[in-house]
Amino acid sequence: MRFFIIVFFILFSFLSCKSNKEKTVDVSNIDLNFSIKRYEVDFYNASKEKLPLLKKKYAYLFPKSFTDSLAIAKINDKDEQNLYKETQNLYSNISELETQLISLFKHIKYYNSKFKTPNVVTMISNIDYDSRVIYADSLMLISLDVYLGKEHEFYSEYPKYVKENNTKENIIVDVANSIIDKQLLSINNRSFIGKMIHEGKKMYLLDMYLPSISDKLKIGYSEEKIDWAINNEVEIWKYFIERKLLFSTDTKLNKRFLDNAPFSKFYLQSDNQSPGRIGIWLGWQIVKSFMQNNDVSLQELLTIDSEVLFKKSKYKPKK
Repeated sequence: MRFFIIVFFILFSFLSCKSNKEKTVDVSNIDLNFSIKRYEVDFYNASKEKLPLLKKKYAYLFPKSFTDSLAIAKINDKDEQNLYKETQNLYSNISELETQLISLFKHIKYYNSKFKTPNVVTMISNIDYDSRVIYADSLMLISLDVYLGKEHEFYSEYPKYVKENNTKENIIVDVANSIIDKQLLSINNRSFIGKMIHEGKKMYLLDMYLPSISDKLKIGYSEEKIDWAINNEVEIWKYFIERKLLFSTDTKLNKRFLDNAPFSKFYLQSDNQSPGRIGIWLGWQIVKSFMQNNDVSLQELLTIDSEVLFKKSKYKPKK
């Protein structure tokens, strides 16, 4: 009996090491060339005399409709200056973010040598939740005022599930997601399982690009919500199977299980205990299972048909 116990622990250790090595790659020799500019610092400390130089430095942020008088009024606005000062309290130094960006960009380039590192500009967007990070090939804009901490008074009227992701730790995840959204081709499969796996691929890319980031940060769940998902994986899968939802093309399933929401809608009394977007979380588990059971590259994963992936995944929910 003792022999079998020893063998079990040896095998378990081997499999654990193998799993970790799949995510750990050497990116130390990858070269990068990008800059980080602090637009909010330059803008909110500018004067009328300095405005021409500011407009020259950030021409892409000064459309014709944004006149000099509007710019000066914005700079002198008390509420905007207050927002700027609050942001500076947390982000006067962004060396930690720079380190994270370097690691992320190197990992992306490791898996995709054609990736061009964008120049990064930090800014304030008056807490525009939908424009946290804007990525356009050679340029990336990061709105720091969206990441002041989930308990910050500026977010007092935001729903709890939204505020959960308004933290410093979430910046790098949103940056990675903005790039992943450009890398993954748009989905043609209209089935629920097709959409689940499409989103699951994005989550798997996060695994590869951000190997040191926790799963709860990547999916945007609280500790309680991710524990619920893990502990109820069998029941979630059973629910989808018994109601024949996997190959359904009913678009109402998007709001119930894929869109950002405080909880998923199973239409059960315990719904409020569940996290939103549970279909994305489950799609992530299916893609993980596929990658464990098939020898394909990350680039091949991006192009494989979702339903083909599902059949080859050999997915079984963890009990």
